[in-house]
Amino acid sequence: MKKADIILPLIIGEAVALIFLAISRFLALPEIVIKAGKFFPIILPILSVLGVWVAIFLGKKIPVIFQLAKFVLVGILNTFIYLGALNLLISVFGISEKDWSYSIFVTLSFICSVINSYFWNKFWTYGKKETGVGGTEFGKFFLITGIGFVLNVSIASFVFKIIGPQFGLSVEIWANIAAVVATVCVFIWNFLGYKFIVFKK
Repeated sequence: MKKADIILPLIIGEAVALIFLAISRFLALPEIVIKAGKFFPIILPILSVLGVWVAIFLGKKIPVIFQLAKFVLVGILNTFIYLGALNLLISVFGISEKDWSYSIFVTLSFICSVINSYFWNKFWTYGKKETGVGGTEFGKFFLITGIGFVLNVSIASFVFKIIGPQFGLSVEIWANIAAVVATVCVFIWNFLGYKFIVFKK
């Protein structure tokens, strides 16, 4: 197990835990969730490293498993950066089901997560050695990500604006659910596009 495969999952786990704590306070989640979240800065880094360790073990027989596990971890971090930025924008500017501010917030949040995604996926998930940002590679990355972006914003906006809050949930919580639904839908597209088009060796 390489040193990077210990340190980087620890960083991801810690970052996700801290962003979750910030989001949970903004959304006024149940007290039990907030109390459990206080343990996340210890638990999530450990779980991240254990997950990578299991993936390395399984990857000896099916190599793509290790790469997929790293992609999932980076994807979780990207998702929380996305949600963190989204909730920050909502808390500063407010939100309404009747205007298009949500779609703008989703767009800006998505851009933040994409910049993070590029560097983590290039150097850790797919193990590219070049430190420079190549124009062709970066162009392919943004083409794949751009298609993912259109899908993401469309799905999130549809769930938030057309379906609208369900089950008595607040607008703020529903905005996060819509963002997560969109992210999950775009996950497979991004993994395959990055693996076989952008970062192929």
